[in-house]
Amino acid sequence: MAADLSWMRERYEQLQSQGLDWNPPALQSASEPRCMVDGREMILLSANNYLNLTTHPKVVEAAVEATRKYGAGSGSVRAIAGTLDLHLEAERVCAHFKEVEAALIYSAGYTANVGLIPTLVRGPEDVIISDELNHGSIIDGVRLTKASRAVYQHNDMAALEKVLKEHSSSERKLIITDGVFSMDGDIAPLDEITELAEQHDAMVFVDDCHGEGVLGNGRGIVAHFGLQGRVTFEIGSYSKALGVQGGIVAGSEDVRRHALNHSRSWLLSGSQPPGVAAAQKAAIEVLMSEPQHVRRLWDNTEYFRGELDSLGFDTGVSETPIIPVMCEESRLAQDLSAALRREGVLVGAIVFPMVARDKARVRTQMSAGLTRDDLQVVLSKFETCGQELGLI
Repeated sequence: MAADLSWMRERYEQLQSQGLDWNPPALQSASEPRCMVDGREMILLSANNYLNLTTHPKVVEAAVEATRKYGAGSGSVRAIAGTLDLHLEAERVCAHFKEVEAALIYSAGYTANVGLIPTLVRGPEDVIISDELNHGSIIDGVRLTKASRAVYQHNDMAALEKVLKEHSSSERKLIITDGVFSMDGDIAPLDEITELAEQHDAMVFVDDCHGEGVLGNGRGIVAHFGLQGRVTFEIGSYSKALGVQGGIVAGSEDVRRHALNHSRSWLLSGSQPPGVAAAQKAAIEVLMSEPQHVRRLWDNTEYFRGELDSLGFDTGVSETPIIPVMCEESRLAQDLSAALRREGVLVGAIVFPMVARDKARVRTQMSAGLTRDDLQVVLSKFETCGQELGLI
């Protein structure tokens, strides 16, 4: 007799009644500013494709050529027989782009965090010090360790300093923070964090998945603050602004060798398909040679946020192309997302547990591929729907 799984159905129905369930849309075309969803053209404001590189001709052609030459898969984990010359070339280009000694590519940003963090500390004699709003992949990586743990209030440097002093006797001290916080779009004060780390002999680990292609002329938050060589571990992602897929660990040659030899999520995962590896390399080369993509992204960001604010929407503390429209109640965020979708604008409602129960929002994300006409259409739909729902 099959196991009784009625508890799953009951749990889902409870989520549904609270407006906390997920029902992801299915795209029927490429992830571009205008895409097909359910047979309709939509303006897409819920993708991480900040620079519109997923369909860049050089990126696509690199993936096609590599697939024809090497096949659809690599055939193994990288530690055994799955390391292609393409992987090594992509890592060399990434390290050059990041202005560090070396880089290692993981299957995803998530696997980089959950695989690397547990290798950096041992037991209670070490401490991990984490921003309270860090990404779930960081939280999961921390849970896999036996180290002592401390959390400081979001971006509060006085609180971070207090925690560092309280753990002055710890052997290894690891400070972990997002670079750009994915729900609010604000930026970590990485310069101040690094200064405190150096004063207290701590390592700095930054997850910059939403900062690459966005900050520091595209190189990310470390370049934004001019901290190359001072941040111990820089985690990144190819699946956001770079438009492909995969995770990045960038730093010294010691960091690369350590991650390669000790990170189980790297050692035990099949390596990136050849087409993906070639596209990773091409995406960074495009970013370095075509800086206009970053400029267009920021032009769109500043215009759109300013117009939303003028309409009376609350965009929180956003400083980046992640621009939330705060709704507080989960049901209201779901209703706004649904109303906009009916009007041809695809945005995601972000609700608990991704954010606190009273911090629900619709999250918009800018793209360099959006035209000013696109943004004006979206703003008019936001105005109509926001007035109908009493948000403005």
